[in-house]
Amino acid sequence: MFRISSFHPARFNRIFVVMFPLAIAAMLGGCSALPNVADRLQTAWLYHHPPKFVGVHGPLTPEQGATIIDHLEARSGAVDILHRQLAIEQAIGAGPLLLDNKVTLLKNGSETYKAMFAAIAAATNNICLETFTFADDPVGNRFADALIAKQRQGVQVNVIYDAAGSFLTSDSFMEHMRAAGVRIISFNPISPFARRFSGRLTHRDHRKILTVDGKIGFTGGVNIASVYSAGTSIGKPAPKSATLDYWRDTDVMIEGPADAEMQQLFLATWERQKGRPLSPRDYFPAQTRQGHVIVSIIDSRGRTLSMIYTTLISAINNAAKNVYITDAYFAPDWQMQGALKAAAHRGVDVRLLLPKQSDHTLIVSAARAHYAGLLKAGVKVYEWQGVMLHAKTATIDGVWSTVGSSNLDWWSIERNSEINAVMLSTDFGARMNQMFFDDLKDSQQIEPAVWRQRPLTERAEQWMARLLEPIL
Repeated sequence: MFRISSFHPARFNRIFVVMFPLAIAAMLGGCSALPNVADRLQTAWLYHHPPKFVGVHGPLTPEQGATIIDHLEARSGAVDILHRQLAIEQAIGAGPLLLDNKVTLLKNGSETYKAMFAAIAAATNNICLETFTFADDPVGNRFADALIAKQRQGVQVNVIYDAAGSFLTSDSFMEHMRAAGVRIISFNPISPFARRFSGRLTHRDHRKILTVDGKIGFTGGVNIASVYSAGTSIGKPAPKSATLDYWRDTDVMIEGPADAEMQQLFLATWERQKGRPLSPRDYFPAQTRQGHVIVSIIDSRGRTLSMIYTTLISAINNAAKNVYITDAYFAPDWQMQGALKAAAHRGVDVRLLLPKQSDHTLIVSAARAHYAGLLKAGVKVYEWQGVMLHAKTATIDGVWSTVGSSNLDWWSIERNSEINAVMLSTDFGARMNQMFFDDLKDSQQIEPAVWRQRPLTERAEQWMARLLEPIL
């Protein structure tokens, strides 16, 4: 559901005004079940195609692509996961597999913001920012100042923010950037008096995209808000003793051909939202080889079967060794539950890292409603002990990894526009695994015997939250 990064009693009325119609719209328009992923995957397998690899010099031949897959599987020790998984991804409409990327894994707002500000400062042509929350707070103001400074230097800056996710942000904050020449539009305005009001209140833009000159791109879970850097200066790591006081999130910085895919998504959203025509710029410059990571950019736009969700279930179905998932808002339908349980039954090491507390209390209870069945199947469940776990990541068999904005709740899967980056790399997979196990040190494992003894009041709360999953 609609989430905010902070709460102040004086703003309660504004929050209620936006949350109430969104909740009603979700209940009236929500489905009793998510689209059937199994049917799509079965059809995809019947009509699968060889994966399409594209390098900086153009498409590779099927033979060259097969050689790349064989090399990756040999390094990871995986058993045919990539041949099956990539064929299915191509059949369901995923984009090409882009070679020659450098991917940097970023932990928490301090690392992400530091890298973002460095990229913004070095921009020479264009900057495109798409975000759910652009807060009018110290972090938001620092971003606004940086973007205005680049606009005044002749760099074209374009911003898309979600009207619901940034509902508490003042109009004057956005107008200040517009006055400096920054092009800004709100995604699906929620006011019926807005010029571009469409009535699609439940379709929100939950993507996080920052592209700089079409050559450096960022995506993940971090919004533009101070909750990600509370207690420390931006760019400085939090002291170890204070780690749990921060919002835990994960992003990636991608340098290379995959940035063109993110740039294209931004420009397509701008066009669909009827933004003013953008100034001609070099949005798609020639790319050069930056690294060795293969990247696929996958998006979803709501009201259709989520390709991100379908791809993840397929990857779990094809897993042979391990599935490690970190998710902020976990309300799985029967399809995701079935995939996780089946993987555990066939001996795959399945581990879930979920929040102990959240900015959306019901989602924690909804997630816990599924623990008993998952634990019985052999899935290991951990709860992050810090103030807020906001990351959305998965790594499978040490070679297939994803980082993005998409959660495993119904709202994200069915109604939001989302973006995930999928990385094929054993080196990157190793970094993802290390990050996951580092996080487990600040988590508590849910023991089946202890979980069975939880109070009846908790069971009742979880049961009620489970009933509300279609609007969470």
